[in-house]
Amino acid sequence: MKAAVQIKKTYFSDEELTLLDFSRIPKHIAIIMDGNRRWAKMRGLNPIQGHWQGADTLTETVRAAAELGIETITAFAFSTENWLRTKQEIDGLMYLFEAYLIRQKKKMYEEGIRLHVIGNLESLSPSLLKVLEETENYTQNCHRIDLVLALNYGGRDAIRRAFCDMLDDFEKGKVRKEEISETLISHYLDSHGFKDPDILIRASGEMRISNFLLWEIAYSEIVVQDVLWPNFTEKNLLNAVLEYQSRERRGGT
Repeated sequence: MKAAVQIKKTYFSDEELTLLDFSRIPKHIAIIMDGNRRWAKMRGLNPIQGHWQGADTLTETVRAAAELGIETITAFAFSTENWLRTKQEIDGLMYLFEAYLIRQKKKMYEEGIRLHVIGNLESLSPSLLKVLEETENYTQNCHRIDLVLALNYGGRDAIRRAFCDMLDDFEKGKVRKEEISETLISHYLDSHGFKDPDILIRASGEMRISNFLLWEIAYSEIVVQDVLWPNFTEKNLLNAVLEYQSRERRGGT
């Protein structure tokens, strides 16, 4: 049964909404949530406090995106490279993911937010995997907006795993060489089932894609905003959509 949706907040004024072409609202936005640690350092705080603030920012961003009619937000929450950080920070992040989902699960259901998780999940703790599965199952009938969390995710690793799975199917006779196409490769990626992102937003002003959705962003519009992720607001989201609508989408032509 489809979950009932309870809408409690309006993020945009009528004047702001008139700036938009609602026939060209992006369906899928990918976000690199960069700047949490710098935000914390500037305030003399522990890095994990920046990540908590970043989690709250993600919550508000997803709600604002749903109000605009955006269908999917994919957020880069933890990369394959993030294991190089201190054990204290990694442990804090893993606890954050669990606590965040436990705290937000009911609200996500009420607001029509459906959770999905992509990445190499084998390295995550059993307790976190349990919470992720429970939240995905709890929100599976929500259809207002999809929130895709990229956990232990790397674009190169995702492509590597896709080709390993394809090779397994090839050896089992399920796939023939002549059948291999871009569409088939996409089917084996973590992101299968979702449209490629229309926009990639990077917070913090850094001009990198950081191994995120390498296959999927081939024709995405890249919007870099010079704001640390915890300071990202619905105005930044609106400006990213407006910038997207101001560009001519050529699709490689």
